[in-house]
Amino acid sequence: MNKKWIILIVVAIAIIWIYSSVKGGYNEMVRLNQEVKTEWANVETQYQRRYDLIPNLVNTVKGFAEQEKEVLIGVTEARAKATSVTVDAGNLTSEKLQQFQAAQGQVSSSLSRLLVTVEKYPELKSNQNFLELQAQLEGTENRIQVSRTRFNEAAKNFNTYITSFPQVLFAKSLGFEEKPQFASVEGAEKAPEVQF
Repeated sequence: MNKKWIILIVVAIAIIWIYSSVKGGYNEMVRLNQEVKTEWANVETQYQRRYDLIPNLVNTVKGFAEQEKEVLIGVTEARAKATSVTVDAGNLTSEKLQQFQAAQGQVSSSLSRLLVTVEKYPELKSNQNFLELQAQLEGTENRIQVSRTRFNEAAKNFNTYITSFPQVLFAKSLGFEEKPQFASVEGAEKAPEVQF
């Protein structure tokens, strides 16, 4: 009779330990997943700030550089395309993140061409509105980089946790998949060539 009680106590302790481990692991996965979603929302907020600045920048330049319509149209079209690419934080996949990055790359490239065009117009370069917009755009680009870095850190923490033992045993069955991270775009290792 004593052996049966000992076995029952050991089994009960094992069940309680397994339940606690799964519950604690699940709750931590939920917390880390929410952190990834929050950081993704922060990334989107910074890109939205950039989208909001672009029309003001284009309109300021337009007054000085009417003959540069091709560049201005390119910036506007890149912005429109980038705003049409949306990624749901709950359904973040590598392919969707790559599409998002490609659209953002087109915006960055168009903005670079616009700023090179501006060099042709000394009056514009000294215009207070333009200088303020340029400073805001530069600050926004820095904020985007910080947000992307924080997102990558949150994704790394989440991915490390769900692929560690014992979470790796039940994470996928509970619907937790690894999150993709931002990577540099193709050709980023080469410095852009600016010609006047």
